[in-house]
Amino acid sequence: MGMSKHSATTAPPSTSAPAPPPDATAPAPRHWLRAGWVMTASGWSANQFSALLGAYRSDLGLTTAGTTALFGIYVLGLIPGLLLGGPLADRRGRRPVVFLALGTSALATCLLMIGPTASAFLWPGRFLTGIGAGALLAAGSAWITELSSPPHGTAPNPGVAARRSGLFLSAGFATGGLAASLIAQWAPHPMVTAYVPHLVLTAVAALCAARAPESSPARSGTESAAVASVAPEERRAPARAFRRMVAPVAPWVFIAPAVAFATLPGLVDGELKGWETVYAGVITAVTPGAGIIVAPFARSLAARHRVATGSIGLAAVALGLLVSALAAAQAQPVIALLASVVLGAGYGLCVAYGLTEVAALAPPHQLARLTSYFWTMAYLGFLAPYVITLFTGVFSPPAILIGAAVLAVVTLAAVTVRAEN
Repeated sequence: MGMSKHSATTAPPSTSAPAPPPDATAPAPRHWLRAGWVMTASGWSANQFSALLGAYRSDLGLTTAGTTALFGIYVLGLIPGLLLGGPLADRRGRRPVVFLALGTSALATCLLMIGPTASAFLWPGRFLTGIGAGALLAAGSAWITELSSPPHGTAPNPGVAARRSGLFLSAGFATGGLAASLIAQWAPHPMVTAYVPHLVLTAVAALCAARAPESSPARSGTESAAVASVAPEERRAPARAFRRMVAPVAPWVFIAPAVAFATLPGLVDGELKGWETVYAGVITAVTPGAGIIVAPFARSLAARHRVATGSIGLAAVALGLLVSALAAAQAQPVIALLASVVLGAGYGLCVAYGLTEVAALAPPHQLARLTSYFWTMAYLGFLAPYVITLFTGVFSPPAILIGAAVLAVVTLAAVTVRAEN
């Protein structure tokens, strides 16, 4: 009994090797990949309409001003979607906002499908498209960034994690517009069937996202108290840096593709002779496609200097606007296509810079909020075609595009000087 008691209190040392952690040899989960499809659905929903602008003008008899206004009303819906979706995702979690936004986006597409029969439905359809896309951008960007980073993922730094959401968005931009234009050119009932792929993609994105975990669960009272205890100066620091270094670049993110999508095709379509819709679809694919191609260079540029990615992106936007002015002056579709490539490269670098800076600046409890601010300012650039239309009564399109290029250079100089200081 004594021996038994002794053995019960003093266990002999183990001679076996410690067992490895259960996931030591398992591949890292790729939850961010499952969540990424919601960003692709967001980009698709935005760009499927852009490729059909020419068809709406020719088939429904809408004016250039009317189609440009429909293009711009998307932004009016997107801004409240962003500004409400970001803070809501910080409070309630990423998943609830994402799924609500996916449902809103699907409803918007259904309204657009009614447009050929009752064109009045195009307006609420585009507005709801903006609301859904805005909430998806705010919550989805933060979700992918968090799922890419420890403990959910293995991204080496916030920049890599943040750039992934931009790549998924660009993929949606590129494929959505091209698919819609090809369907509209050859399929029956084109302005109805062109929207069907987005409904399918939305369903697939919802199924994939359902398997991704919540990365920022709704904060408890203790967590909220901890956030409230952060010193005011610490809370203001990210906002101050955002205003100085990110906000000036943000509008140029979408000024570049908006000019390529909505302005350039209308300036050169006299030479296209029945291929206007396909040409518009090619531009909507080529522009974000160029952004995807240059995205890998963003990391090496950022390693050389913090604002190098944004500076070179702004330089590319300025160059693309100058080439756009040349295309408009000569009404040359080939030159316009070249301009869209350069504008797309500028878009890709500027969006990579903005998302990387936001991920580096934002504390965890403010990530979705600050991300929503970035996307809000970026999407103001989608109003550029409407501004160009307003000024065409006073200035020629080439002159307006040259003026925009000058503004891009001024922004580049301001950001560079602030970085040096």
